[in-house]
Amino acid sequence: LSLLKIPNVCAMQHLKGTDKKYFTNCKQWYHRKICGKPTVITYECCPGYEKIPGERGCPAALPLVNIYNTLGVVGASTTQMYSERAQMRNEIEGPGSFTFFAPSNEAWAALPTEILDALVSNVNIELLNALHYHMVDRRLTSEELRHGSSFASMYQDFHVHIHHYSNGIVTVNCARLIKPDQHATNGIVHVVDRVITAISNNVHTLLDVDDDLETLRTAIAAAGLTTMLEEEGQYTIFAPTNEAFEKIPQETLNRILGDPVALRDLLNYHILKHMQCAESIVAGTPMETLQGTVLEVGCDGEHMTLNGKAIVTKKDQLGTNGVVHYINELLIPDSAKVLLELAEGSSVATATKLFVEAGLSPHLTGSEALTMLAPLEDAFRDSYPHSQPDLRKLMTNHILKERLSSKSLYHGQQLETLGGLKLRVFVYRNNLCIENACIAAHDKTGRYATMFTVDKVLTPPMGTVMDVLKADDRFSLLVGAVQTAGMTELLNQQGALTFFAPTNDAFNALPPAELNRLMRSRSELSTILRYHLGDELLVSGAVGSHTRVKPLQGEKLELGVRNQTVYVNRVPVADPDLMATNGVVHAVNSIIKPLREFCFTLYPVNRTTPHTFLILPSSANGP
Repeated sequence: LSLLKIPNVCAMQHLKGTDKKYFTNCKQWYHRKICGKPTVITYECCPGYEKIPGERGCPAALPLVNIYNTLGVVGASTTQMYSERAQMRNEIEGPGSFTFFAPSNEAWAALPTEILDALVSNVNIELLNALHYHMVDRRLTSEELRHGSSFASMYQDFHVHIHHYSNGIVTVNCARLIKPDQHATNGIVHVVDRVITAISNNVHTLLDVDDDLETLRTAIAAAGLTTMLEEEGQYTIFAPTNEAFEKIPQETLNRILGDPVALRDLLNYHILKHMQCAESIVAGTPMETLQGTVLEVGCDGEHMTLNGKAIVTKKDQLGTNGVVHYINELLIPDSAKVLLELAEGSSVATATKLFVEAGLSPHLTGSEALTMLAPLEDAFRDSYPHSQPDLRKLMTNHILKERLSSKSLYHGQQLETLGGLKLRVFVYRNNLCIENACIAAHDKTGRYATMFTVDKVLTPPMGTVMDVLKADDRFSLLVGAVQTAGMTELLNQQGALTFFAPTNDAFNALPPAELNRLMRSRSELSTILRYHLGDELLVSGAVGSHTRVKPLQGEKLELGVRNQTVYVNRVPVADPDLMATNGVVHAVNSIIKPLREFCFTLYPVNRTTPHTFLILPSSANGP
């Protein structure tokens, strides 16, 4: 920051519409947004310094005063008042070296009236104890407040718990230090944003005494997690209330509560491996749970969020081994879901509806080890079968008979569907495909089964390349040309071909005389058709921005993709991925010709060394 050259000036980010401010340095810059809300950058004198008229920055060092007087000038005058009322003034004016985590004036004002009244009505005991709990009998700068450390307070040695987060925020018992390092002659003051209280119970005890968490307590006991939550640790528990459990369909809830594996995964998904106070969150951050996957813990204004949803109803209930945040919605991890629930929680609504309409719900809600291939919404832009038998046949072939991980698939592998069909796996540099359908998202691994999200509706091969051409009226002229060229056997035999197959429109675009001559010439037809045949099986999902295919005759075919359309030598593919047992057919409406190349030499001005350039001319057939 340019501020490094200006003496004793600190940058602050002020959250618009609130009194919240955050100290900022080069390492902790919050991108002018905190919890999704805009901030205004302001500049203030750093603690202990003030301005001098006519000079840059804040060059004047203020004289140090004792802690009592320091409280009056750092926004903690209410703490100063209560210190005097509790007869602590002499203590914090006198000799010693203390750290005082002093609640701000706003922190005292935010206390519920009944709690504040209970404190001040018995000033000699309760208020004194409360204030002593905010003090440590030694000087601790913010740098010395290390993450996960704790220090004995001056109230019966009850410890205060420190967390110093990577984003620069420091908390004591989850209260944020809003004005740290206010030095005094007899110690140091850190102004905090709330009044803190002594902690004596572990997190399990916190859960055990709240009637609103009765269902959660029962679940924790059934899953055998009680001991863990009583032991030492630094846990964060997002505790679903009874209301949260009641929102889940009874059938789903009974299934999970009756399944020890799913129940343990469900509960561990609500527990982070580290302690995360609400005030430490300034933006959405993925955090690992005990279950092994991540939750995005974030904030939206004053609200703490989980996976983008403001479901946290009570924050920062602190225990000796962690913190509890109450939530009003149950978080169900994929590992506790059946196939139907995985699909319902994904962007595959049409596929989910069709699986159900096809009568496949028993497979989607049972305990079979299966893999579902669920096409994205865009895959159903074309029509799909509406008759029950055809729909069942289609969707049955989108369920594989075993539970798989996409990471374990390999090129040439064969997978069997519930319908008995064998599907092939194709591994490409930029994609992983099962027949014409390529995997479009990370696996969703459920309790018993897995879901692959794919980009297309699966079209299993129904015959050889020659069979595909014969079954489609668009290729009647091509079929005759293949027979004349003597290539029928080639297109019927085993192999892995890619045929950019000219339709009748492609042939009819030729001048009639040229077409008649071509259709009678065995050798010329063979040359042209072999140039349309690639010597590997390439589905449309395998084509990148620059892909080359070696044809059976000729040098190369240049493939590319633009606006979801595949081009071959700049000719657009009209209908891709007609799958065959020995290859794939892509329909084109033009005869594909080699791209012409021209070379010419330029002699730059004042240079004698020539430069040779290769120019590919544009074509009316494509970009």
